Amino acid sequence: MSEAARVYQHFREIFGDARPRPGRARPRQRESSGSEPFTPGRDPEPLGEAIDGLTAQLGWTAPLSQHDLLVAWAQIAGDEIAKHSEAIAIENGVLQVRCESTAWATQLRLMRTELVTRILDRFPRAGVETIRFQGPDAPTWKKGPRSVPGRGPRDTYG
Repeated sequence: MSEAARVYQHFREIFGDARPRPGRARPRQRESSGSEPFTPGRDPEPLGEAIDGLTAQLGWTAPLSQHDLLVAWAQIAGDEIAKHSEAIAIENGVLQVRCESTAWATQLRLMRTELVTRILDRFPRAGVETIRFQGPDAPTWKKGPRSVPGRGPRDTYG
């Protein structure tokens, strides 16, 4: 047998015989490649579902949910609370909220459980476990026209 005949025979064993044989005609079953029109699963997806699938595949659901939570702080906390506080960041499951006064920070600490429950209802994928309320930043004596390097006037106290 020649080299060409051996190669031909080998290909027939691997890929089958494509020649029609008399008396053995049977319908060929085509394998679906998934790219033929009018087959199941070929309908276009709605844009929202496609984007949801993409964000889940890329692992963006938690960061996007966290951002939505920060933007929707006024709806979660209510208008009156939102006037006096601002959600600033989420780090390691802790939502950080800056309040305009220590009194507001103390009052919101008492409401922490209710606010966390609202957050978990609306944004379960954000990963918020607790809230940290901060008062306003303390005034500093390190800036201004009369500041001096070092400890300044406090070095003579006591």
